[in-house]
Amino acid sequence: MFHRSERLLLRPPWPEDWQAVFAGIADEGVVRNMASAPWPYAQDDAREWCAQPQDPYAPRFLVTLADSGEVIGCIGFDPLPVEDGGGDRTMELGYWIARKHWGRGYASEAARAVIEVARACGHPRIVASHFIDNPASGRVLRKAGFLPTGRIELRHSRGRGYEAQTVCYALDLEEVDQGMPAAA
Repeated sequence: MFHRSERLLLRPPWPEDWQAVFAGIADEGVVRNMASAPWPYAQDDAREWCAQPQDPYAPRFLVTLADSGEVIGCIGFDPLPVEDGGGDRTMELGYWIARKHWGRGYASEAARAVIEVARACGHPRIVASHFIDNPASGRVLRKAGFLPTGRIELRHSRGRGYEAQTVCYALDLEEVDQGMPAAA
């Protein structure tokens, strides 16, 4: 699956992309803001991630610059586990952008684009969170239409090696589609 926004092309990762993924994510400042990526992030981690099969209802994308094809990050969504409040087709958004591309609006643009994909897949709700010491990610989520839920939760970060507080957000796509404000 591919999706185009104003400046970005979202495309699936291919096994040969592992070096570009590794170049962007092998930065402790990037990985510490993620829950599932290990630190240190090894070349084999990038190879394994790029070789994973795609789920058409929970796609993962490389975020690339549309004019050059340069890989600048990754974005996608996964089903929220039942024990975390999932089970109703709720998806969880995750993303990262390479440090040299921070502050240019790419994460917000990629998030808005992947929300269009989630809507096309028929997902009713997307949730996301950010570690409390990463307020820039909260700005990304709000710009993409997410609303804070008012919940602060502990979440384990493999990159940090411990649990840290996260701020929780939600975007109810069915309410937005019906012209109603998104509920938190």
